[in-house]
Amino acid sequence: MSQPTAAASRRRWLGLALIAAAQFVVIMDTSIIGVALPEMQAELGFTPESLSWVFNAYVVAFGGLLLLGGRLSDLFGARKVFLAGWGVLALGSVLAGAATGVGMEIAGRAVQGAGAALIAPAALSLLMALFGGTPQLPKAFAVYGAAAPLGGTAGVFLGGVLTEYTSWPWVFYITVPIALAVILLAPAALPRVAGQRGSVDILGAVTGTAGLAALVYGIVRAPEIGWASLEVLIALAAGVILLGLFFIVQRAARQPLLRLGIFRTPQLGAANTAQLLLGAAWVPMWFFLNLYLQQVLGASSFAAGAALLPMTVLIVLGMTTVAPRLLARFGAKSLIIAGFAFLAAGLVWLGFVRPDGNYVVDVLPASLVAAFGMALAFIPSLGTAIGVARPEETGVASGLVNTSYQIGSAVGLAAVTALSSAVVGTGTGPVALTSGYSAAFIGAAAIAVVGGLIAAVTLRAAKRAGEAEAVADEQVPVDA
Repeated sequence: MSQPTAAASRRRWLGLALIAAAQFVVIMDTSIIGVALPEMQAELGFTPESLSWVFNAYVVAFGGLLLLGGRLSDLFGARKVFLAGWGVLALGSVLAGAATGVGMEIAGRAVQGAGAALIAPAALSLLMALFGGTPQLPKAFAVYGAAAPLGGTAGVFLGGVLTEYTSWPWVFYITVPIALAVILLAPAALPRVAGQRGSVDILGAVTGTAGLAALVYGIVRAPEIGWASLEVLIALAAGVILLGLFFIVQRAARQPLLRLGIFRTPQLGAANTAQLLLGAAWVPMWFFLNLYLQQVLGASSFAAGAALLPMTVLIVLGMTTVAPRLLARFGAKSLIIAGFAFLAAGLVWLGFVRPDGNYVVDVLPASLVAAFGMALAFIPSLGTAIGVARPEETGVASGLVNTSYQIGSAVGLAAVTALSSAVVGTGTGPVALTSGYSAAFIGAAAIAVVGGLIAAVTLRAAKRAGEAEAVADEQVPVDA
């Protein structure tokens, strides 16, 4: 393979920066709203029960439309869908920021989620188009993966700053200039990926999207009204039935939204399962750690964001430097298992938090151990899930792995929230809250243990430890 020119190399790394920006913003848009929620509730008239839908509307639309977004990326070209997604995300941000009532706000958040569902799978397809088959691929995955925790932490900071010094609509408007910058730069930096001949499987899109949306809706609604409530049971049953119909339709369709044979691809199912369980363990930890810092230790939202910075820095360093080197030496399976083990150990350590604890003793060391585990496991499982797919199915594979992580996050958070609520009961003081948060951390640790065991059984070790062997000896500067 000939070496790219300096100009081509710069364009490649600029393209990676835009792809990482996609991951950054998609995650930032979930965390930036937290500090602004009280002001939004007062101004727009949300009830305490409906306020959670400022978050849930985004998650339901995002999770429900990811497979469709991946298929559209394969059919029409990843760059076109990537740019369209940024346009939809910007539109949703304007709607959410300009909302004058509850319905308009929830609609704006759903449009944002739809835009994210177009962006995420297209971004991974573009990453493969830029770096697939090159020694820099693990490094590119690492930069992409590290953008997620950066987006989560930046969202907490920006949400606090924007709400305090401007007003709550700016937590949405901040996305618009980023979207415009990406749309302007993308044509020069991202490759034109040709689409395939074919058509959208309309019936598959309807049943698959509706099934995933119903399933996610039931999962995120359950902690509010109970898993045995009629509304939740109907939503979950509808989700299962619609997804069953989806698979029947896919088996019969000439050009299916999701070719079922893709599940026979070696390693694909195991890697997606690893991503699902990583989301199920990691997101509850992040959520309840924030609550412990604010509601028990008394930290402000801004201070809680600062307290999470060391964990974020470690994830970024681990994903961009440590994980690629270890991947080259030990292979994906070993790193994923080790990552789950470190994540579980950190979560068990967090399970010993105290009502009168302090950050340095009770939070910092345990959170760093958990973060190191996430840094080890995320990139190998993500890379395996995308890398084993056919070149013409990278969009679908990207949508599938994103769906796995989002569904895992929703299921994990709902299950761990239910566990925490059962332990807390009617208590409201620091002792009761700490007991609930401790149970949440232990519950998330159990999920991580299950993830490690499943990875050990289902993942196949590489014939030679070398998924990223070239990266171990080569550090590629982002501006090269």
